[in-house]
Amino acid sequence: MYLPPQFASQDPAIARELMRAHPFAQLISTDDTGFPFVTPLPLHLVEEEGGLTLLGHVARPNPQATQLRARPQALVVFQGPHAYLTPRVYPDLARVPTWNYLMVQARVEVRFVEAFDDKDRLLKHLIHDHDPAYDAQWRALPEDYQHKMMQGIHAFELRVLDLQCKLKLNQHRPESHAALLAAYERGNPNEQALAGWMRRLGLSGQPRA
Repeated sequence: MYLPPQFASQDPAIARELMRAHPFAQLISTDDTGFPFVTPLPLHLVEEEGGLTLLGHVARPNPQATQLRARPQALVVFQGPHAYLTPRVYPDLARVPTWNYLMVQARVEVRFVEAFDDKDRLLKHLIHDHDPAYDAQWRALPEDYQHKMMQGIHAFELRVLDLQCKLKLNQHRPESHAALLAAYERGNPNEQALAGWMRRLGLSGQPRA
């Protein structure tokens, strides 16, 4: 993605935090003609000594699985909070609107998970993330039903090869920070989330001690 240096986060902990806080990602590959194909899906992040891995699955009829078996590299995009930026936050009038946002982009290599037990472990990570109370219900289902459900998905591990994290918060326009922060703090949940990130990154418009 386009990543000007003033918006590039060099802290991998921030990227991991955003990936966990906003796990509903876009998995992007290409079809046989080279045209992009996108599947929105939840992903679970695993941190290991060898790096980062994302766990997920798609429905068996989804043609993206065939594409990924043929071309096992893809792009994953995590979208964090985002909001409009009005030019009224600037002290001068010669300004135009833009959009602030937080985003993580990962280039990944795909490995499919085939065995029932491996799929089961993968699914339990996702259950634990989003509905841990369902775990007991899943375990209590008949074994033949569980196997039937597992046959209906393509499960995979996405090993992260490269990671980019973009925090676009008007860092390069400090004259706007105080008014922008005040506006975001009064705004909707996305705007309030961006206000929190502005404070965290020291973009309050107040001189630092």
